[in-house]
Amino acid sequence: MKNRIYIKDLKESVGKEVVIAGWVDVRRDQGKMVFFDMRDMTGKVQCVTLPVHPEAIIMAKEIRPEWVLEIKGLVKERNDKNAVQGGGVEIEVLNIEVLNKAETLPFDITTDTSEINEETRLSYRYLDLRSDRMQKNIRMRSEFVKRVREFLFSKMFTEIETPLLTESTPEGSRDFVVPSRLNPGKFYALPQSPQQYKQLLMVGGMEKYFQIARALRDEDLRADRGFEHTQVDVEMSFVEMEDVMNLIEEMMTTVVESMGFVIKQKPFPRITYKESMEKYGADKFDMRTEEEKKDKKILAYAWVVNFPFFEKTDEGKWTFTHNPFSMPIPEHIEFLMKGENIENILTTQYDLVCNGYESGGGSIRAHKPEILEATYKVMGYTKEEIEDRIGHMLEAFKYGVPSHGGIALGVERNLMNLTGETYLREVVSFPMTRGGKTAVMNAPKPLEEKQLKELGIKIGK
Repeated sequence: MKNRIYIKDLKESVGKEVVIAGWVDVRRDQGKMVFFDMRDMTGKVQCVTLPVHPEAIIMAKEIRPEWVLEIKGLVKERNDKNAVQGGGVEIEVLNIEVLNKAETLPFDITTDTSEINEETRLSYRYLDLRSDRMQKNIRMRSEFVKRVREFLFSKMFTEIETPLLTESTPEGSRDFVVPSRLNPGKFYALPQSPQQYKQLLMVGGMEKYFQIARALRDEDLRADRGFEHTQVDVEMSFVEMEDVMNLIEEMMTTVVESMGFVIKQKPFPRITYKESMEKYGADKFDMRTEEEKKDKKILAYAWVVNFPFFEKTDEGKWTFTHNPFSMPIPEHIEFLMKGENIENILTTQYDLVCNGYESGGGSIRAHKPEILEATYKVMGYTKEEIEDRIGHMLEAFKYGVPSHGGIALGVERNLMNLTGETYLREVVSFPMTRGGKTAVMNAPKPLEEKQLKELGIKIGK
């Protein structure tokens, strides 16, 4: 649009003719004059049509909320009590061009939409996104990711994408699987995390990797958990626990303080898993006082360390608590190699908690094939099963692997802390419903018979 100016920049154009474009927020017809507020992605401004511009008044009497307009007008200073919202200016309208009309919306977007029925909100998510709160949340998400990126680039990290179509591997949750047309009866899995690929990047000599990674897990939906999530995925070579934790602590401090938040305690307190369970009854907790909880700008970070490596399944077998690729703490490596004292083996896992949520988790990785193999033996895998599951990792680890470790920070969980929201869907553009249905579009739904035939799939009754 030629010469369009954003509402936030109008203050610099007092006395000049400008063109703005956006949505009608509210409209007030006072007979001889019509007032209406225009909204774009940068803010709102009051527009007024005066009797000296009769054509503009005629058009202004027709417009309705959420119509999309292009306005040509004169920017004037405004000194009334509501002037601050419009940046101290208003627009005397010279011409109105209607770019698109809008029907009456199914719900009011000028209020807090969180109280509106979930199915209605998600069916019309593109309207819900126009509300002030959702605009703030989604733009804050973008700012958070941008600042994280800038910090990691400043520390010599390389941003690298890893595949979305991969192999099904045991990582703690059910996989979403994708049938292969070229290989009938065989399936890809969508990644629960880029765990193995980022470790292989360390084998590849990348040393400092990060990715704003999409991860998919077929697990039960909760207020703070969805089928899809985004994580700040980080891996580093030649590091110990302290190196990773110190880097991430510096990153989070730099990012959130630059966004106007206050950290309750620096450096972040460190508490063992055992102490956490004894004091809070959980490995994620909220250290804020009741008074501090009322201030959405206060963030109480802490590290939880010294997690048990293994736990018993319902069948009485051993399984990993976090990640099978982790390294035991140095003094427990011998226990693992001998398969002894399993219940007491601690791992180099570190979780970052904040305001009652797990914000991130990582570990130092087993970088020697015999240690990784020993972990799978403890879990009851035969040599053949180990080869089938992680043979590619064991092979890679034969060729000179640096010590390495990393972390994954959930973008949604961190945004819930920053916004004060209690539901993941409030910080995601197009989230799932509680029943696993997509917003706006109709999925999941049956495939056409032609598609099933191409994939060699038959649906049982």
